[in-house]
Amino acid sequence: MSKARILMIEDDTRLAAMVRNYLAQADFEVVHVTDGKRGLEALQRQLVDLTILDLMLPDMDGLEVCRRIRAQPGDIAHVPILMLTAKGDPMDRVIGLEVGADDYLPKPFEPRELLARIRAVLRRRGPDSAPAQTPLLFGSLEIDRDARTVTVDDQECALTSYQFDLLVVLAERAGRVLTRDQIMEAVRGRELDAYDRSIDVHVGRIRAAIEADVKNPKRILTVRGVGYVFAREQP
Repeated sequence: MSKARILMIEDDTRLAAMVRNYLAQADFEVVHVTDGKRGLEALQRQLVDLTILDLMLPDMDGLEVCRRIRAQPGDIAHVPILMLTAKGDPMDRVIGLEVGADDYLPKPFEPRELLARIRAVLRRRGPDSAPAQTPLLFGSLEIDRDARTVTVDDQECALTSYQFDLLVVLAERAGRVLTRDQIMEAVRGRELDAYDRSIDVHVGRIRAAIEADVKNPKRILTVRGVGYVFAREQP
């Protein structure tokens, strides 16, 4: 089995070397570049399984790099992105998720937590040999868990890998109210931080993709003070 390849876009060469050495022990191959331009060029040259993207880069900020990755054609646009953000700045995390990052990790971080986050993202992608799953159908909405695609009226919706997994968690439990903690645990395998708004941000992005009217959603409903419920009856 070939090693999973990770692209790390980070201008701190000492940090990058530490991460590369640590992840090598876990059988990951890390390709390191020091700025956004080189990172985008590296994605064009070779396939990677995940990108670790620093928010602060010398030539352009990580948010712009993230936007450009998501705007690329083909498989590049769907590469999972784990963004490194400033410690204690929740807005960096929220904005990062809004522009298409799948997960975030504040600096400084423990290498073990980084490894756990990486494994969680790759695990959500699932093995190629998994049994075929019947698509989830809700009116004009179709969720194909094998192809990892979502369509409304036969038009494909643009979702990150994390948003796709979050939608599947809700759709597989249609009619059941889920708290934010339950959703986070099901998707990422950890409890929600006290001020973590990532679920709300992702739900907003999913609604923008699948709802006819984002301000009056019919598919993913908010249960105030509790969480969300995916409606059984679809428009």
